[in-house]
Amino acid sequence: MRLRNQLQSVYKMDPLRNEEVVKVKIKELNEHIVCYLCAGYFIDATTITECLHTFCKSCIVKYLQTSKYCPLCNIKIHETQPLLNLKLDRVMQDIVYKLVPGLQENEDGRIRDFYHSRGLERVLQPSAVEDSVGDVSQLSLSLAVSQKTSHYYRNDEHVCLCLEKVSSGKDKKKFILEQKYVRCSVRSEIRHLRRVLSHRLSAPLAHVQLLIDNKVLPDHMTMKQLWLTHWYGKPAPLVLLYSVREKRR
Repeated sequence: MRLRNQLQSVYKMDPLRNEEVVKVKIKELNEHIVCYLCAGYFIDATTITECLHTFCKSCIVKYLQTSKYCPLCNIKIHETQPLLNLKLDRVMQDIVYKLVPGLQENEDGRIRDFYHSRGLERVLQPSAVEDSVGDVSQLSLSLAVSQKTSHYYRNDEHVCLCLEKVSSGKDKKKFILEQKYVRCSVRSEIRHLRRVLSHRLSAPLAHVQLLIDNKVLPDHMTMKQLWLTHWYGKPAPLVLLYSVREKRR
């Protein structure tokens, strides 16, 4: 609440009329987005449900191994199992990633280096998007229509995409999408989009790739990560290239 009020007072704008661009120094917001325990920007922001104070997940979990009290207000979190009263704060983490340039990209790089240095395969938790989709054939990405003609409720952000085929000499007219402009949740991952393309183009999933800046995108990357690392500050839609490898005879 304090962060929202401060942002409103700094920007001094009507939420329905965003006509002015106001620059704000990030140090003015640091007290709201910096972890008290490590003095760094929130990573996996986690909030204590008893007092609503937020910390990095790793910081607060490590701290509660030796204490049952909030490090800020000293309120008792839980008598025997304080970890039960912790909850990931996705909204706060989204705010931090949007305010601090390069933070999310650096964190993803550290995670990749961690697994690579130990020769481990990164294990990902099942995505809520995938669980809700079920059969890929039932998944439908809506067209990026005008907001004047669309009235709907959504509980997460959406990203507009333009899917362009990587052209080659022999198969310019093959595997062309009829609808290349799509909109999907920022929580969707590259693997979900690949499955949709595989179904729409009637091509084997293993032969479908998504690229940006001539780089093949990993399956675990979300649309939010993709936008922040490759398209931040650029106008919508986010342009993605796809290619379909021909079967070997």
